[in-house]
Amino acid sequence: MDPDELTAYLLDLNGAVETYPFGPEARVMKVAGKVFSIDQPDAPRRSITLKALPENVPRLIRSVAGIEPGYHMNKRHWVTVRLDGSVPADHVRELIAESHAIIVAALPRATRRGLEG
Repeated sequence: MDPDELTAYLLDLNGAVETYPFGPEARVMKVAGKVFSIDQPDAPRRSITLKALPENVPRLIRSVAGIEPGYHMNKRHWVTVRLDGSVPADHVRELIAESHAIIVAALPRATRRGLEG
């Protein structure tokens, strides 16, 4: 998945906001102020860190070569996905959508309205 395609997909998610709280090199995507992805668009070895269901994390890490425990994150809840082609773009999009959905589902009902789907 190329950087422009990734950016377009991330920004197309309901309520997604692009932030740079750690400086210009680390993009943090949020929904309702909560982080659902972190990546470095200009890094030589691109990857994206995403929220995942704790029960899915071990299976993802075991079964997909390009998925590792979340870099600098709680390894029980986050995975880092290499963006070097080792994980198919469709699977990356699914993981991003799941990360977004996990965060949205944890929001208060009033905040969640309009963000689901």
